[in-house]
Amino acid sequence: MKYFTISELTKSATAQRRGIDNTASPEVASNLTALVQNVLDPLREAWGAPIIVTSGYRCPKLNATVGGAKSSQHLKGEAADIRTVSDNPADNRQLFELIIRLGLPFDQLIDEYGYNWIHVSYGPRHRRQVLHIK
Repeated sequence: MKYFTISELTKSATAQRRGIDNTASPEVASNLTALVQNVLDPLREAWGAPIIVTSGYRCPKLNATVGGAKSSQHLKGEAADIRTVSDNPADNRQLFELIIRLGLPFDQLIDEYGYNWIHVSYGPRHRRQVLHIK
C-alpha cells in the first residue's frame, strides 16, 4: 500500500461524532488492502496527484447511520467513495474515465450524482459494472 492506509479507509467523521467504533476486522483489512493494491494505488499513480477517500469501510452501525445499502460493499471493505482534490465534477469525471481507460479490475464503478463523487469497488465478482446515478 503505497498511497493509502487502512486508517484512511476506516476514518469517518460520522462515526467519530456518533461514537461508533469503525475498526476493521482482519478480514475487512485484507479486503481494503486488495482494493488499494489492485485499484486505488494504480489509479493514484496514473492520476499523478492525491485522491481523496470520502468513505471506505463502514461497519453495520455506521452504514445504517449514513443510509447505506444493506448489501453495500463498504460493509466488507471492498469499496471506496473517492474524489479529486479539486472536488470539481469535471475533474471527478476525468478520474472516472481514467479508471476505465486503465482497465483496472474494479467490480463496480459508479458515477454518483453527476460526478459529485465516484464509488469504486474491488471484489471476487469482478463484474466491471459501470453505472451512473442521477
